[in-house]
Amino acid sequence: MRNVVGKIAWITGAGTGIGEAGAIKLAADGMKVILSGRRLDKLEAVAEKIGANASIEQLDVSDRDAVTDVVSRILLQHGSIDVLVSSAGINVKARNWHNLSLDDWDRVIRIDLDGAFYCTKAVLPSMIKNKDGLIINISSWAGRFVSVITGPAYTAAKHALNAMNESLNMEAGIHGVRACAICPGEVATSILDNRPIPVSEEDKANMVQPEDCGDIIGFLAQLPNHVCINQLTVSPTWNRGYVAQAQRLLKQDRVN
Repeated sequence: MRNVVGKIAWITGAGTGIGEAGAIKLAADGMKVILSGRRLDKLEAVAEKIGANASIEQLDVSDRDAVTDVVSRILLQHGSIDVLVSSAGINVKARNWHNLSLDDWDRVIRIDLDGAFYCTKAVLPSMIKNKDGLIINISSWAGRFVSVITGPAYTAAKHALNAMNESLNMEAGIHGVRACAICPGEVATSILDNRPIPVSEEDKANMVQPEDCGDIIGFLAQLPNHVCINQLTVSPTWNRGYVAQAQRLLKQDRVN
């Protein structure tokens, strides 16, 4: 495992959830972390938890010019971006074909897909120049498996993110740049608050926790730079997507 002390990590969506947990973990491992997100109060709260190793660049990743400006400032101040964690993402409550609006489709695609592209496009030249760099795209179980639960916009964005991630490995791997798409199943983050059907606290307790994903991000950052984990799928052991099927099998066994 490589020593990451003093290296530079830029985390989008750093104010809550997986982004927050990843930032806290990377900082605990000795990295200097730049926190980006739309809500300044959330970023300030995370920076306070981390301390001196954290700084803030408020940002809406769907604004491509703002993304370029933020990256330019980070590079000017720190000289490099060794790890990018693209964790900014949203979903909407009215998310299925019968109630998904055109504006909400655009919002999801602009942030979940375009935002990750803008960030990668902005950091890639410096990583190629340095012959080293790790890009971690926070995708989703919905990036691998189509589901009614997540809706067409989020599902399409995350499938496209996985494809974009692999195309990055195909083209930038020869320059020492690695990309990993983390595809978590249900994680107990605030994005669940936008589910059409509320998620109980009991179910949340059985899910993957943000800190679990933070540990995965920390693990990826410490891997030797000749190792690329292209895609990593993680899910709760008590997977709600499997529960109904398992219960049907148990019922069938009892009948037989």
